[in-house]
Amino acid sequence: MATDSPAQTRTRWLCPCRRPATATAAEAAEAGAVAARLREQGREVLVEVISGDELRERGYGGLYGVGKAATEPPALCVLSHVPDGASKKVCLVGKGIVYDTGGLALKPKEGMCGMKADMGGAAGLLGAFEAAVSIGTGGTALHCALCLAENAIGPTAFRNDDVLCFFSGKTCEINNTDAEGRLVLSDGVAHVTASPSLLPGGGSPDLVVDMATLTGAQMVATGKHFAAVFTNDEETERAAVAAGRRTGDLVHPVPYAPEFHRAEFASKVADCKNSVKDRGNAQVSCAGNFIGENLHPDFEGAWLHIDCAGPAFHADRATGYGVALVLGLLEVEGFAP
Repeated sequence: MATDSPAQTRTRWLCPCRRPATATAAEAAEAGAVAARLREQGREVLVEVISGDELRERGYGGLYGVGKAATEPPALCVLSHVPDGASKKVCLVGKGIVYDTGGLALKPKEGMCGMKADMGGAAGLLGAFEAAVSIGTGGTALHCALCLAENAIGPTAFRNDDVLCFFSGKTCEINNTDAEGRLVLSDGVAHVTASPSLLPGGGSPDLVVDMATLTGAQMVATGKHFAAVFTNDEETERAAVAAGRRTGDLVHPVPYAPEFHRAEFASKVADCKNSVKDRGNAQVSCAGNFIGENLHPDFEGAWLHIDCAGPAFHADRATGYGVALVLGLLEVEGFAP
């Protein structure tokens, strides 16, 4: 089957029979397959994909910039389940870098092998979405935004010194093309907190959870068994720690202090740079805060960032990290305290 060229612009509702061979489109197609399986169970699920040039035209400069050099275009894939009478709204946002060369800040050969693992956040949240909707979310509307791209090199690759504009309206001076996950997630969290809402059912989220294999510093900070969590809400932090202990998807908090983290990204030509000035100053917190700066300014809910670079993979194989953790956070049947 022929695949769409990167230059094509389209928004489409996915057909579950579509099975492209390339990784970015294959992950988007898997989201369609998830929706199809859930519909067979009688669950109502909508899937929307914005990809290629439409991302640029609609202002998703982070996601478009990271993925534009790849053979298969980047995509924002959003699944939505809004049960009748839903009184709560939760949004999941996953980093889906299907392969990370480092871009023009090219990784060495030892560091590049295994970078198919860089979509662990999106994969875990897609699995969590399917499991939660299958079990039943009660009165909770659940949305899952997958930020899908390949960080590739080529004539059109984004460069250090480029300035990208996020969907939030903030601008970013690139000083490390290998710090790309925060760029795609910035567009993802801006999308799910946009006002007025862009998601089925409307309304502002009560909770936004983003998850990513974001930083090598996470393994230094919390190790290979505990993901790092960074949140603006103490109750959510306690709930995440408790859910991790119940489910085995362990987490440990890192400091939340935006007033100390913002200065690491200071830029003279944009709102921020994308890589820290001082690697010895709470890199995990800084990277998380970078994403949080792109939440809509009117967003008043809780936000939880999960950096799972360590626990998402073991011996070059996915662990499935994040599925049980999210089920525990949502307190679906069988995962409640």
